[in-house]
Amino acid sequence: MRRIVFAASLAALAAAVPAAAIAAEVPTPLRQSWSFAGPFGTFDRAQLQRGFKVYREVCAACHGLKLVAFHALAQPGGPGFTEAQAKQIASEFRIQDGPSDRGEMFERLGRLSDMIPSPDPNEQAARARLNGALPPDLSVIAKARGYDVGFPRFITDAFLQYQEAGVDYIFAYLTGYENAPAGVTLPETQFWNKYFAGQRTAMRPPIQKDQVEYTDGTPQTVEQYSRDVAAFLMWATEPHLEARKRIGFQVMIFLLVFAGLMYFTKKKVWAAAH
Repeated sequence: MRRIVFAASLAALAAAVPAAAIAAEVPTPLRQSWSFAGPFGTFDRAQLQRGFKVYREVCAACHGLKLVAFHALAQPGGPGFTEAQAKQIASEFRIQDGPSDRGEMFERLGRLSDMIPSPDPNEQAARARLNGALPPDLSVIAKARGYDVGFPRFITDAFLQYQEAGVDYIFAYLTGYENAPAGVTLPETQFWNKYFAGQRTAMRPPIQKDQVEYTDGTPQTVEQYSRDVAAFLMWATEPHLEARKRIGFQVMIFLLVFAGLMYFTKKKVWAAAH
């Protein structure tokens, strides 16, 4: 009897191994070419505006940007909207405010000083609307997400200051939806994404071909939409990226000049001492 039970346990384990192996094989996202990469990289304004359009028409149905103010859309280093355009965008959102003089909460049109709101008033409402799933706020998602590159690549990345792992992951995730492998059955509330940890995600494929209309002739493909919105989310995460790089370069030049001056000063002081 014990042999029968043991044999049955081995058979069950053998059947479970392929499914576990499938779940463990999460590929590393491919590194993409971004205009803002490297020490002198800058954002592509047209791409940021397209990315915001994708966010507005697709992602904003579930995700907010609570750390990004509408006025940032018109600031230097941003997507390049004018102040009038940013005001118009803000006015298209409904903002809960209050209390009023009567102690009641109310809704008003958005202003430049407002943060881009979430579509749901609180976490419980979001979970109730989305079958228990909680969509994350996307304000810092390009830094909050990433992937393990292993040794020794993480060392070379530190020296090369490679900081685009998060935006690479966003692009990979948005383009990583596939049919579940044979033998894997997913419930109606889950979808197979080869780049997601565990490969089962509660977010259905958000982007379809020709879903968002581009007026500049850019291809309206899932890959292009994903690339544009990923770049926009990188800007949302680090809106002062260009200024940081510019100041960093200026500081390096200053330090080099300062080091040279200190070297020649030292030589002159010691020469006089001898």
